[in-house]
Amino acid sequence: DPAPLLQVIRPEPCGACGSRIRFGKAAIKCRQCQLLLHPKCREQCPSPCVPRPRHHVWPREGVLADFAPPTPPLVPALVVQCVTEVERRGLTETGLYRVPGAEQLVREWKRRLLRAGGTLPALGSVADIHVVCGVLKDFLRGLKEPLVTFSLHPAFLQAAGEWGSCGVAGVGERAVHPLTLLPGAATDILDDAACGTALRHVVSKLPAANRDTLAFLMLHLLRVSHSPDCKMDVLNLSRVFGPTLVGHSSANPTPLTIMEDTPRQCKVRVSLRHQVYPGCCQHPHPSSLLAQVLARLLSLPSDFWRGFLGTEQENLVPT
Repeated sequence: DPAPLLQVIRPEPCGACGSRIRFGKAAIKCRQCQLLLHPKCREQCPSPCVPRPRHHVWPREGVLADFAPPTPPLVPALVVQCVTEVERRGLTETGLYRVPGAEQLVREWKRRLLRAGGTLPALGSVADIHVVCGVLKDFLRGLKEPLVTFSLHPAFLQAAGEWGSCGVAGVGERAVHPLTLLPGAATDILDDAACGTALRHVVSKLPAANRDTLAFLMLHLLRVSHSPDCKMDVLNLSRVFGPTLVGHSSANPTPLTIMEDTPRQCKVRVSLRHQVYPGCCQHPHPSSLLAQVLARLLSLPSDFWRGFLGTEQENLVPT
């Protein structure tokens, strides 16, 4: 619902192309959502129009719920827009999410998106899709708490069933981790079915925004893994996103915690390797515990993740 032409007093980015509208230049602004556009970008105006909330500017940092919309599925618009853009033109890029984008552009676009709040500028003007990937990763890394929350972090590690096969003891020793001393915790490695059941249960305990966003990202990463051009299988994606989505058990992990979560000379169990990386008998590099947890999450059925997005998922997941 554009208003008549107005003159820009304070330079702002165009909501369609992202370029700054300079002082004194003509622009149009939507009466409902206050989206500002170059007159030439009127036909590229994002649709549908979403009225701008009263407090539309997101914080510079916060937990995921601070950025989530008020109605389900609770996936932040920034995450949706980055994923949509990546799937629109990035599924033929080799090394998607592994190849870094220019740091300066990543920082600039992240700042621009956070400042825009609920009305995001279009990402089509970002020439390098790796910059869009970098914005998404940087946003997730910058949260005060990872998607796998601090309180549920031990439960995710335990449910993934990796402590028995990748403990902190030396090679050949039976690892005993404090998690195994929790009431009812099993010291033996959980089989695949039990791992899946345990992970489903822990995922359901996440805060709604974390759970919905994790489901949205899992479906996206599975689509990336199925693209032969990207050459990013599930285990590669798990190495990239494990530290970001699973993280450590606190905001300031001790050196011992970091050491325990870093790669060591252990292998993902044969059943998991064949499940997430068919035809491969041994991946060439050891995985961290965080990557192994994410690989386990990605091995859960797609229908499980779609269930959290509900009937509204058509508004989120690109077709």
